[in-house]
Amino acid sequence: MRFSRSLSLLAAACVATLAGAREPDVRLPDIGSSAAGMVSPQDMYDYGAGALQEMRAYGMVLDDALLNDYINGLGYRLVANSDHPNLRFTFFIMNDAQINAFAMPGGFVAANAGLITAMRREDELAGVLAHEISHVEQQHILRAFEDTKKMSIPIMLAMLGVLVAAAGRNDDAAPAALAAGTSLMQQRQINFTRSEEAEADRFGIQILSRSGFDPNAMASAFQALQKVMRVNGVDIPEFLLDHPLDTKRIAEARDRAAQLGCPSEQRVRPMRPAPSAGGSLNLSLPSRQAEAGAKDALDDADAVAASEAATMTIEKSSEDPGALPKVSVTACASRGPAVQGYFELMRERARVLSAPSQTTMRAYYANNLRDDPGFDTVANRYGYALALMRSSGAAAAVAELRKLVERQPNSAPLGLALAGALDLAGNKAESLKVYEGVHADFPGNRAVTMSYADGLLGQADEANARKALELLRPLVARYADDPDLQKSFGRANQLAGDKVRAAEAYAEAAWLTGHPEDALNQLKALSKQSDLTYYQRSRIDARITQLTPAVLALRKRYSPDSGDPKSMAPLACCEPPSLQIRVGPQ
Repeated sequence: MRFSRSLSLLAAACVATLAGAREPDVRLPDIGSSAAGMVSPQDMYDYGAGALQEMRAYGMVLDDALLNDYINGLGYRLVANSDHPNLRFTFFIMNDAQINAFAMPGGFVAANAGLITAMRREDELAGVLAHEISHVEQQHILRAFEDTKKMSIPIMLAMLGVLVAAAGRNDDAAPAALAAGTSLMQQRQINFTRSEEAEADRFGIQILSRSGFDPNAMASAFQALQKVMRVNGVDIPEFLLDHPLDTKRIAEARDRAAQLGCPSEQRVRPMRPAPSAGGSLNLSLPSRQAEAGAKDALDDADAVAASEAATMTIEKSSEDPGALPKVSVTACASRGPAVQGYFELMRERARVLSAPSQTTMRAYYANNLRDDPGFDTVANRYGYALALMRSSGAAAAVAELRKLVERQPNSAPLGLALAGALDLAGNKAESLKVYEGVHADFPGNRAVTMSYADGLLGQADEANARKALELLRPLVARYADDPDLQKSFGRANQLAGDKVRAAEAYAEAAWLTGHPEDALNQLKALSKQSDLTYYQRSRIDARITQLTPAVLALRKRYSPDSGDPKSMAPLACCEPPSLQIRVGPQ
């Protein structure tokens, strides 16, 4: 009886292990020693893209053009200086106050809004992103599957052998073998993920240094998260649950950073306008004085770097009292107030847009601005204005933003916020004028262009809709996977009288936001119209052909027993274990 019960437990353990190693409907072929041969890059991208669409369907993604451009600009700066700069990446922000970041198959890297608000400077956020980029580039999710597959079967066969040998005996040999084997598999998984973490730290710190960031920032980011944990008592940030942390790991990160040294690019350069391609990391134009004094700024760069000098640790040798002290760099120079200032604006924007209660957020800024003089910064005033705009305080927001724009007239986020506040306050004429001015300073930038186009569409007339179409068409060709852009493009076509293009754009937005069945049904209904031109029908039929296999696969995935292929069960959002690279003990 005891032997049969042990066999049942072993079978259950086998099923659990193999189920964890192979996610449903992810048909990974048998491999040799190379994890890269498990699945094609396109299949990995399709899996990650599908997961992102489903998360959007449940409102889990914070889709904001300014924040999207910022996080992708920062991420691709790191990717460009990695060992695999040609890999395809997509960076996005989760609408979640929990402190966490994770990577998905296909180069999809997410940072929670709570992580961004917990970071003190941009280098720390870059350190976390570099860590996740390293997980993707080192193929840890595939290597973890490969390792689990290699180790679990031999261990279970050994456990089975012990159980067979112990058949008929009344001692505890069989349960002990079962417990020992299970523990060995769990420890093997923990050890492997610890090695992954160490590898991601090493490669991430190297990417930081190559990209001109402070290589110490990864360790300081970990320390910042530990501080959050201490302040909140027993509340451990989710990132630390997925990425186990101890003092040894921080010390190793600092030692690795010390070996690399500070980045060579410490000179303070004058800010330049955003390129016409859009998606700039920093949307602040230089002032005329800065342009005129560019040479002086470069000449004084060393002095500025010295004023922002690194923190140093001085050690005196006990063997030679007369020896000079040893100096080791523990933190690199700041990258300048302009970069830090833009990061702080985006941090407060993420804080406000992800807040569950705008009334609470409005009180947070108002109370701190009243009670703490050090809290009165441009970024916090910007956050306060955004909170006012989202809590029926548009007029007060306009007053706040006018003062900020006077102080920083070339800041795109401040200008866009002022234009939006004016629109909400009913001053649409001045709002459009401000939008037009910002767009003239940043032509082609996605966030600026979309905001301006939405302002034009708010007029709800054909003339402004056609003007918005001229702005949006180039963006749609480049950012076809942006659901908000597709919605704006659909609205512009609708007001301009092109009902077919409008329906196509709305269907594309439905697909991107995790409603594939709706997207396909809209396109099929559109294809039945008798007045379509040859080109319209060809375009619609081609898209139907593209989407149909994906929709059928989703039907099979979520309704495998359904006999009716026309009925599709509601899409369930992907489970965290299948989305996230869990690189810590669970």
